[in-house]
Amino acid sequence: MIQPIFGGLLAAIVGFAATFTIVLQGFAAVGATPAQAASGLLVLCVVQGVLSIGLSLVWREPISIVWSTPGSALLIVTGAQAGGYPAAIGAFILAGALIVAAGLIKPFGRLVAAIPSGLANAMLAGVLFEICLAPVEALKTSPTLVLPILLAWVLALRFARRFAVPIAVAVTVLIVVFVTKLPAGALKDAWPTLIVTQPVFAWSSLGSLVVPLFIVTMASQNVPGLAVLHANGYKPNISKIFVATGLGSIVNAFGSGGLINLAAVTAALCAGPDAHPDPAKRYWSTIANGVGYVVLGLFAAFAAAFILASPSSLFTAVAGLALMGSFAGALSSALAHPQDRVAVAITFVMTASGASFFGIGASFWGLLAGGLVLVVERLRR
Repeated sequence: MIQPIFGGLLAAIVGFAATFTIVLQGFAAVGATPAQAASGLLVLCVVQGVLSIGLSLVWREPISIVWSTPGSALLIVTGAQAGGYPAAIGAFILAGALIVAAGLIKPFGRLVAAIPSGLANAMLAGVLFEICLAPVEALKTSPTLVLPILLAWVLALRFARRFAVPIAVAVTVLIVVFVTKLPAGALKDAWPTLIVTQPVFAWSSLGSLVVPLFIVTMASQNVPGLAVLHANGYKPNISKIFVATGLGSIVNAFGSGGLINLAAVTAALCAGPDAHPDPAKRYWSTIANGVGYVVLGLFAAFAAAFILASPSSLFTAVAGLALMGSFAGALSSALAHPQDRVAVAITFVMTASGASFFGIGASFWGLLAGGLVLVVERLRR
């Protein structure tokens, strides 16, 4: 059971390290005080961790719940609201309610479930492409730190393939511990404080925050997250996941936090073959992932200081190594049907480009573009 535990903990560290600054900036942009932003980060970590553990245990599937990074980016772009942070909290609650409503609308779930497996795998490969390049990028900037990780991974592939990722993670942790020097006072106030923010519901935020947050979260996170699960052979209960994450988002709002949703990129660390050879046991990775997020949330100030002081490219690099198998499998499955390869290629290229339009990420547009081409080709045939 070591393999899925390492994979889940790695997913939590990578997810936190890569985006927690965006989350804090998003809160600040819409008027949160530093204390409110810290409280928001705390509740996000704890609630998404608890939901990941609970949903995974109930369904025995790797259901990974994370904060909405595209939603945080939208907050940064949108800026302060009339009514300050309480108005933003009101918008979070209403957006969470819309996600709950989406879970209760059955046709929506059926539409998402109908995404062709070839396009789902092409989108997954496109999502993973950038992070799979991370070991090469890290090797260029920090060769002396990255080479030991790469060597450990390659040797493990030869002699203990099943434990290649845990060994690479262990080597990474050792290197980070030895090279990281915490700044003075990093341990001060490491225990966060929960701050309850009373919501204010303003009509002005309906168009500027509520609807855009809902659309961005669904299109850029939930749809790709479901596609990742489908690409790995899982058929989760879409309606109940949306209801759970919508309600979780509402709970977060009262603790000064924002929206949560299905993971997309880090989900591949937990749902892919590198998490465990047996798909029936991969849910242990999301349980470990949830535990990792709860711990990170309780010590968010210390974790943030440590990650900011450490060479974070190492965490991304080892995540890229861990996802190589998932990337190869997704690409192979996507290209399994020769007649669909043009649509698959468009989905992959569009997703891998990282281009976003109207605040919606490349994953959604990749699926949409590939789907349109697939429909046209099938009508022609």
